[in-house]
Amino acid sequence: MYNEYDNLSFEEQLHLTESQIIQRHNQQMFLRRNAQLLQQELNFEAELLEDNPELAQTIHSFNIQEIQAQQQGSFGVMQGDSTPKHQSVWSKFFPGLGGN
Repeated sequence: MYNEYDNLSFEEQLHLTESQIIQRHNQQMFLRRNAQLLQQELNFEAELLEDNPELAQTIHSFNIQEIQAQQQGSFGVMQGDSTPKHQSVWSKFFPGLGGN
């Protein structure tokens, strides 16, 4: 069976394999660190919301409005409406978030 490594010497294949192992290890370490940072962020968010029920209610209200807007957009598409939809509820307050 032919593959792109067939014309490499054993030493070249071994070196390639070593570099792939190193690359995979580095990728796994990056993913592990990313997961740790995401977990820290979720923990911080949970503490913040627990300490601020008004903030939690506001976020909940925004999320409900966003869901309703998306449902209305989906319903419009099913009815054949292809006009641009209104701006995301979240992007009104945080311009970098969400889309149109």
